Amino acid sequence: MPTAMSSDTKHVPHALKADIAVIGAGIAGIAHALEAARRGLSVVLFERNTHALGASIRNFGIVLPLGMSPGTIHERALRSRAVWLEIAEQAGIWHKSTGALVAAYHEDEHAVLNEFIEEAPRLGYRCAWLDPEEVVRRSPALRTNGLQGGLWSPEEVIVDPREAITKLPGYLRHTYNVELRFGKTVTGITMPYIEAGGETWCVERAIVCSGTDFETLYPAAFAASGLTRCKLQMMRTVPQPGRWRLGPILATGLSLRHYPAFSLCPSLPALKRRITQNHPAFEQWGIHILVAQNGAGELLLGDSHEYGWTPDPFDRPEIDALILTYLETILAPPSLTILQRWHGVYAKHPAHDVFLAEPEPNVRIVNGLGGTGMTTSFGLAQDVFTDWEGTRSLALQKLP
Repeated sequence: MPTAMSSDTKHVPHALKADIAVIGAGIAGIAHALEAARRGLSVVLFERNTHALGASIRNFGIVLPLGMSPGTIHERALRSRAVWLEIAEQAGIWHKSTGALVAAYHEDEHAVLNEFIEEAPRLGYRCAWLDPEEVVRRSPALRTNGLQGGLWSPEEVIVDPREAITKLPGYLRHTYNVELRFGKTVTGITMPYIEAGGETWCVERAIVCSGTDFETLYPAAFAASGLTRCKLQMMRTVPQPGRWRLGPILATGLSLRHYPAFSLCPSLPALKRRITQNHPAFEQWGIHILVAQNGAGELLLGDSHEYGWTPDPFDRPEIDALILTYLETILAPPSLTILQRWHGVYAKHPAHDVFLAEPEPNVRIVNGLGGTGMTTSFGLAQDVFTDWEGTRSLALQKLP
């Protein structure tokens, strides 16, 4: 098994050189390569595949500050949002500042949202309560039967992750002269040397953003990390006819028990009990409902959460059926004809928003962002480099 090399470092006269190596070209790796390049460092970006194939292209493409934990993570999300808007424009990536709407169809959902809105200004969130008529004006696809209103947030942005993760490496190369080494697996690290695809690179620092590939580099560190994997099932519809647009990103009361921002609300435990009692399968499969629309007019629908070291490679039709059946009770778009079904797998730490570790001097592991990679990676990369410079302190997980 490839691993970080432990032999004594030897001089390699023909090694290629860069200031920093980033391993993994998902969104976390791209964010760290961008931040390094913006700080004037020469960067080489490694990706074992010809293009990234992991969770970074298998998600909604939602930048969702609303759902992030108050404080550091929310502030990091807002900084990431600013970077997304800048580079999406420069790289020619479709994006839209849609905002987000959380629709309330039950009294407990109404209660949680209003409790959150009361605390929002103090915590740095911008949001407001909308009555049912205002909700439907923003999103006419929502059914009015039982609709009590909703929370509106203007901060949210959607991009097409498949387009973004494909285009951003080229943007890094053309704009910042980042060296791309795609289709080259990093098979060993003995600082300052990195071996990948028959090449040896000499670098001052390295960042390992390997996603769910825990075991390839520093296997002992990952074995002790506490990281696990999460599998999510998602769907997308055919393009909506007549150029129909959804409007804001949509979430429901099911999402309130999923996103940590709402954990401060006193009414949340009652909401969770109702959902567990009335929809036990939602609890079993970690289902909450999100709907977003990409530039092609397709609706992205989901999702579920199955945790475990080895997720089942086969999707469960019953999960898709549960999502669609619930959606049809609250949403009436022109078409819910499914064009594609897939699943993504991301790494998650049960106790931390991100797993950060230093397995050896001048090497950082950045992993375990869970479902927040699209939302927080650019801000996290800023924090990693300011920490390295000694101007900001990040908590690193201890390794054996």
